Amino acid sequence: MRKPSVLIILVAMVSCSQAKKSAESRVSLAEYRVQHLRHLTEDPRSPIAESDLPDIDFFPENKEWDIKCSCRLLENEKPFELPTYSGITRTYIRFARADCKNKVGKFSLTIYRNLSQPNNPIYKDHLFLPFKDHTNGEETYGGGRYIDLKQSSIKGNSIRIDFNKCYNPWCAYSDGYNCPVPPRDNHLELSVPAGEKNFRGDHKKGNPKQPK
Repeated sequence: MRKPSVLIILVAMVSCSQAKKSAESRVSLAEYRVQHLRHLTEDPRSPIAESDLPDIDFFPENKEWDIKCSCRLLENEKPFELPTYSGITRTYIRFARADCKNKVGKFSLTIYRNLSQPNNPIYKDHLFLPFKDHTNGEETYGGGRYIDLKQSSIKGNSIRIDFNKCYNPWCAYSDGYNCPVPPRDNHLELSVPAGEKNFRGDHKKGNPKQPK
């Protein structure tokens, strides 16, 4: 008998969770992970096929890493070229600085805004948080992980950053992608045991969805 896919299992988890209003935060995370995996399998540029989903894994939800951080907007910042693992660059600007604290300790992160595609509506409200931590290379992808945020998520002087929603760049699965390298500002001297783990499948040398 064919085993159900990871995506089907996660969809079922969401459906069950929606009946339990007391688990709203878990519903949100489950829904996010379903959308993440659906995007990976449906995007024609993606290196991931549905057959790869069993090799994608996540840390269990860790509420300690869903943090309300103080946040200040950065002024008079100049655009700069952020390198990617493929060797090209993308234009970004330092948008805000978040100061976070949990039981592990205090740490700060820079939040960036993509200026490479100013006319793309996807980036109108989008903010980008790339980071590295001590789990990289063992439990998680060695090149770091990403979190997507929104400008509208900054409320007053604070922003909520849920590290349970951090994900791997496509470079974690395959060569040939333009994945931004997390800047030195965002190299954390601690472990973040939350979000997506290292891909357990074979690292690909090209996009399996593109014709040879």
